[in-house]
This record gives sequence, structure tokens and C-alpha cells, in this order.
Amino acid sequence: MSAIDGLIIELDQEAKTTRRLLDRVPEERLTWKPHEKSLSLGQLALHVASIPGNVGNMVMAEGFDVKTRKMDYAMPSSKVQILDALEASVSNAKKILSGLTQEAAMAPWKLTAGDREVFTIPRIGVVRNIMLNHSYHHRGQLTVYLRLLNVPLPVTYGRSADESPFG
Repeated sequence: MSAIDGLIIELDQEAKTTRRLLDRVPEERLTWKPHEKSLSLGQLALHVASIPGNVGNMVMAEGFDVKTRKMDYAMPSSKVQILDALEASVSNAKKILSGLTQEAAMAPWKLTAGDREVFTIPRIGVVRNIMLNHSYHHRGQLTVYLRLLNVPLPVTYGRSADESPFG
């Protein structure tokens, strides 16, 4: 099994966990924010759902300039839109990752901020650091939002205060 195959397996496993969490998002609270500087619940949920596919698309380029990224986060109109976005996003990411050769996976990928280089790492590192780890970070934020709304949290990596995978 290649490193890419391992990442695809992890992406599949984590998508199931993400789906359980997104299933808990109360549709009537999509506009709720825990703080004025925060994204709304709906914006954060849609961002979490979209990360794998968006990062998959980024990986196919030679790099990414953060200065060209708009910091606008779309507001979903429904929970179905969020769940559909997750399915499409994961499907897109798996298709892209499945097509990476070992040579392409190890090719350098550069993150810049205008003329300044932030870092250069192999594409496979972008998958690990941005597609997966970045996703976990925002998924953790989403659990806090849901807890503040008194929504029971699903199991992620073991027990939550509300559920146990051990019976």
C-alpha cells in the first residue's frame, strides 16, 4: 500500500466521523455565531464539508498564494446542502488523490503570501497538513459550537460526554 492509499483510507474514515457531526447541525441555527468575530454555524459547517475537495484542487496546482484567497465563507441554505457538499468534496478529493503518482505526490508545492514564500513541502504533505489536519481543527471548532447550543455530540475518537462506542 502506498502512502497515498493510506491517506485515502484515512479520508474515508474521517469523512464518516465528519458526517456524524454535520448530521447534528441544527438547521434552524445556521446563522448562529458564538462571537461577533466567528463564522456562523452554517458557514463553519459548510467550510468543514468543503475542505477535502477544495484542498484536493489546490494540491493539483504548483502552489497557492493566500493573498489571492477571498475570506468569504458561503452561507448554506440548508443542512442538506452541507451534507451534499461533504459527499461531493470527499469524492473529488479521493478522485484527485487516486490519480497522484508517487512522483507527483513527492513534487514540491509552495504556499506563498504575495512575493513571500511561507513554505514549500511535498504535495503529500499538503494532503496531511491542510486537507486532513486543517479539517480536524475546524471540526473541533464545530464541536464547540454544537456544545454551546446544547446539541449532543457524537463519538469521534472515543467517548463523548453524550455517547460511547463501547456500549
